Amino acid sequence: MKAPRRETGEGAMGDSSGSGSVSVDVERISFGGKEHLVATRWGSISVAVYGDEDKPALVTYPDVALNYMSCFQGLFFCPEAASLLLHNFCIYHITPQGHELGAAPIPSDVPVPSVDDLADQVADVLDFFGLGSVMCLGVTAGAYVLTLFATKYRERVAGLMLVSPLCKTPSWSEWLYNKVLLNLLYYYGTRGLVKETLLQRYFSKKVRGDAQYPESDIVQASRSLLDEKQGTNIWRFLHSINERHDLTDSLRKLQCRTLIFVGENSEFHADAIHMTTKLDRKYCALVEVQDCGSLITEEQPHTMLMPMEYFLMGYGLYRPYQFSSSPRSPLSPFCISPELLSPESMGVKLKPIKTRVAIDF
Repeated sequence: MKAPRRETGEGAMGDSSGSGSVSVDVERISFGGKEHLVATRWGSISVAVYGDEDKPALVTYPDVALNYMSCFQGLFFCPEAASLLLHNFCIYHITPQGHELGAAPIPSDVPVPSVDDLADQVADVLDFFGLGSVMCLGVTAGAYVLTLFATKYRERVAGLMLVSPLCKTPSWSEWLYNKVLLNLLYYYGTRGLVKETLLQRYFSKKVRGDAQYPESDIVQASRSLLDEKQGTNIWRFLHSINERHDLTDSLRKLQCRTLIFVGENSEFHADAIHMTTKLDRKYCALVEVQDCGSLITEEQPHTMLMPMEYFLMGYGLYRPYQFSSSPRSPLSPFCISPELLSPESMGVKLKPIKTRVAIDF
């Protein structure tokens, strides 16, 4: 049963101070979905809602400098994946503050949220929409935020689908690398070296192009979208993620079912492997996608279909061609069979699960 939404306060419009109760500031139709600007304890964030709100909820969270369109468009434009997810879920795309299209620079006097503040923002969004237990889908930095949310609000997360996730504090090399990137972002925005560094974060070398292969369309599209972003807004999110804390101890206590995807060429491959070793093996499965970078949802979204389908079968959710009735019951962890997360159930005999898909140019 959904709780009633709180009415918009007159003074809430455009409030970035992070004070006040949760409310909707702006609501508009966007690319077939309904986009809300939700005021939380730590500032207003954009949430785009797609689908029937009576269905179970799937909450998404993108990586640094991305929004739901630039991070998840490839996955939701893949017909089989879209039919699986949109048939079973109402999608709630959370966009980090200032990452939405056309966002203005966030004032410099607005405090930068910590990663714990970002996780609490997710709880505020769920409270506004009256959501109880949800499925979560996050990419890299977004995967960290949703994992942290799951450790803080265990009863509110039925399952995690994580793409190239982070779970440890940054290594000294990553921390220093990000510090340099933060300075470049602050003074120059998303241009030149900053843009190339972000593209390297997302994609494998093969699709970024070299002497043998031209730059792919997805990289060109991401390059164009980065031109539209405010460097200071990206600086804030990256700064928060660069100050993240280690989730290793919390992972040992996490018992929601978790499906982890990681690109073979991802800069965060080691983090994903580390995460799988700390989670209870009864609740975790790993899919390693070969010839792919971190942003699998854009680079090779079709490789995610079969593992997601098996994973969601444990919740009684299916693609529409399999069953004519649309699922209406809430997600319930007790109905999941751990065997559905085993490599054997996905057609392989050893972990990690590996998929190899040729890329056509």
